[in-house]
Amino acid sequence: MTEDPKAAGGRPETQVRIGQGVQGRRELLVKALWIAVWLVFLSSPIQDLTGGRHTTAGTVAGTIGLTVFVCAYLTLVFRQMGKPFAPRTVALLLGTLLVLAPALTFGLGTQWTGLFVYLSVACGATLPLRLAYWAIPGSAIVMYLVGLRWGVYSVDDNMLMVVLIGFAMVGVGQLVRTTIELRKARATVAQLAANEERLRLARDLHDLLGHSLSLITLKSELAGRMLPEHPDKAAQQVSDIEQVSRQALVDVREAVTGYRRPRLAVELAGTQVALTAAGVTAELPPEPDLAGVPEEAESALAWALREAVTNVVRHSGADRCAVRLTHRQTLDGPMLELAVEDDGSGTGNGGFGNGLTGLTERLEKAGGTLEAGRVKHGFRLVARVPLAPVGDVGSGA
Repeated sequence: MTEDPKAAGGRPETQVRIGQGVQGRRELLVKALWIAVWLVFLSSPIQDLTGGRHTTAGTVAGTIGLTVFVCAYLTLVFRQMGKPFAPRTVALLLGTLLVLAPALTFGLGTQWTGLFVYLSVACGATLPLRLAYWAIPGSAIVMYLVGLRWGVYSVDDNMLMVVLIGFAMVGVGQLVRTTIELRKARATVAQLAANEERLRLARDLHDLLGHSLSLITLKSELAGRMLPEHPDKAAQQVSDIEQVSRQALVDVREAVTGYRRPRLAVELAGTQVALTAAGVTAELPPEPDLAGVPEEAESALAWALREAVTNVVRHSGADRCAVRLTHRQTLDGPMLELAVEDDGSGTGNGGFGNGLTGLTERLEKAGGTLEAGRVKHGFRLVARVPLAPVGDVGSGA
């Protein structure tokens, strides 16, 4: 996988993570602006307070009530977009809105009916579905009943807005809750996959080493008994122990190498995550068709993709990166071609330094080739590997 783009000098993540707490000033500002836009419905109450229509006591009471209402609303909705409050805290804040909205509208006039929009939004964003389906129309009904106090006897656009915006927030609340559940499920799946991998490694090592270590133990005991009277036979046993030990070491190295070998599909998924986190638009192929690709060749392509994307994130300054996987027929036989191209300026002479040399060696070992260099609008790396084992290429099989 590629390095963290922030630590490696890449661009910081610009997306707002739904259902997560605020992390950093940028996310705090984005979420604050997103919520502040919807405070437009407070313009009428503020104009009413500053218009001099009420007594001094009424103006002070209205200012205090509006301040408490806005603080409770922002606290409830802002926190609900990240890590939700406990149900008791949600009920307390929602109860505050439920009391203040009709009280201020009843006491100060119809200019305050916009508060019911915020009450409906809070109900839709925080309440369970069954309660929200009743609470949102209930807010509109309470708004209508309070309007009777000021001689408003008709259903107007404000009531319709209360209902529509409330139910829209039900969808947003469902999205937030679903995203949170998906994150938990993904973390659980990752943990289960890691546990399964550890169990598989334990089983393989047991199968590899169980017989070898048992044989070494048996021959060591035999050598110990033979040593005083039959040193020549004891020496033969020691020689057998050495051979078994060497073979066991080879088996373990091969097993570990297999576990460490990267897979192209996994690297493509990691590429999507790394480029998106770095603010680079990613153009990736669908799930690759790797039929006929030897494991060593696939591993070499995966290393090439990892190195190329790492350097795109760290050094290129690119806005777009395209990855292509193409099956080609060449004079040397069928090949699988990986092309990584970005539109960045790169660094230095456009090379990857020692990484380019290492990639060339890996690909040559798998029978492939590597081409890399500047193009008209950026940098392009092309890696090719044969679709058959090196010894079979050109054999007519």
